[in-house]
Amino acid sequence: MTNMTLSIPDETHKKMKMFRDIRWSEVARKAIQQRIEDLEVMNKIASKSKFTKKDAEEISKKIKRAAAKKFYEYNRD
Repeated sequence: MTNMTLSIPDETHKKMKMFRDIRWSEVARKAIQQRIEDLEVMNKIASKSKFTKKDAEEISKKIKRAAAKKFYEYNRD
């Protein structure tokens, strides 16, 4: 098995010390494995998708326009 060094904020480390009975390396290992599984599923779905970058840009523009319209309507009152 490969070893990995992980940096965490000091505040998180302090909180982890409160739960010394937890095997934090196992928690991290499981979280990483779950994230990999999620990404693999997303890649599998995306590989079958006909959704293009152009489609995403068009949807993004529509969302931005709609959000801007709501913002201006809200702030007129």
